[in-house]
Amino acid sequence: MRASDVDRDRVAAVLREHTAEGRITVDEFNERLEDVYKAKTYGELARVTADLPDVDMRARPARTPAPLANKGTHQGMRAAWAAWAAASAVNWVIWLIISLSTGDFIYPWPLWVMGPWGAVLLVSTLFGTGPQKR
Repeated sequence: MRASDVDRDRVAAVLREHTAEGRITVDEFNERLEDVYKAKTYGELARVTADLPDVDMRARPARTPAPLANKGTHQGMRAAWAAWAAASAVNWVIWLIISLSTGDFIYPWPLWVMGPWGAVLLVSTLFGTGPQKR
């Protein structure tokens, strides 16, 4: 019976798993992978893995992507810092436009917006317990 591309990809994934577990070397993996993509039938695919134990790919744990930044900072805290930064930037732009349009140095009032909010976020980031599990 003829094998499909999905069948070949499934056997290639099994070979990658065996390579990761140390059952076959990288050179052997490359040779077998070449045979996998040359295979036209299920029988040819079965011969590539005949000497290897069966691997149930459904039983493998799913790989989770690594966090983008700050392993200890959960996504909600990163969002709070992003909101703080955006609001602070908008306030500073408004302050700069007003200062330039009047020609006078205006009191830097954005400090009163970003200061307390930033202090609360900093304390929460440093001493917070992380995301709450339900």
